[in-house]
Amino acid sequence: MKLKDYQANHFCWRTEGEVGMISLNRPERKNPLTFDSYAELRDLFRNLVYADDIKAIVINGEGGNFCSGGDVHEIIGPLTKCDMKELLEFTRMTGDLIKAMRACPQPVIAAIDGVCAGAGAAIAMAADIRLGTPLAKVAYLFTRVGLAGCDMGACAMLPRIIGQGRATELLLTGRSMTANEGERWGFFNRLCDPAEVQGEGLSVAKRLLEGPTFAHGITKTMLNQEWNMGLEQAIESEAQAQALCMQAQDFHRAYQAFANKQKPVFEGN
Repeated sequence: MKLKDYQANHFCWRTEGEVGMISLNRPERKNPLTFDSYAELRDLFRNLVYADDIKAIVINGEGGNFCSGGDVHEIIGPLTKCDMKELLEFTRMTGDLIKAMRACPQPVIAAIDGVCAGAGAAIAMAADIRLGTPLAKVAYLFTRVGLAGCDMGACAMLPRIIGQGRATELLLTGRSMTANEGERWGFFNRLCDPAEVQGEGLSVAKRLLEGPTFAHGITKTMLNQEWNMGLEQAIESEAQAQALCMQAQDFHRAYQAFANKQKPVFEGN
């Protein structure tokens, strides 16, 4: 499947070489999500599993903010009128977006500036690498609208990123995690100037593309699968995964380059 020519309807999509760039583009409302944008993002990430022309993803928001979460008028209001079947269909769809982000083999890099709240914070959490700015404010606002903090995998993923106690506080209070807290706690890999964060995200993606991209996909898969494994299972699974990578040509390219005192040129196979 080829996605370079994909035409998005509810966000911006463009490519820089083999890097797919997703921009949430409702800046006048701080880039909230709608039923349609949720579904389209889910479908795009699902299709990335089969895309051989995209090797990394950068996701950001326009207008100085990342994403303010679900649109109050287009999502939250209508949800108050739904029955249980419809509500469960919606919450499963939002969870499916996170599952799709984690399941795609491409590294997902989030470039986060300004407001990053609710579902936006969940999307950021699901990324593999997170770059922030000093203006970034990450908030899991679910309790602010009378809901539990256990939304879109937050109770499973956030404690693994920043620790159980810190995650518990954020999920119970709904307060914003400051940029400095986020960097200190390990949520952000690093902080960048707001004018440079999207470009830095692209630079990180391009550096990853210079590596063995097939093996990167295996690394991401194992990071996900080993959450539910004991140590013995994890070691055996990694043995099998590494043996698989040793059959790839990039492993042989690296050896030949080392033997010839050259820098390896990886081709992702």
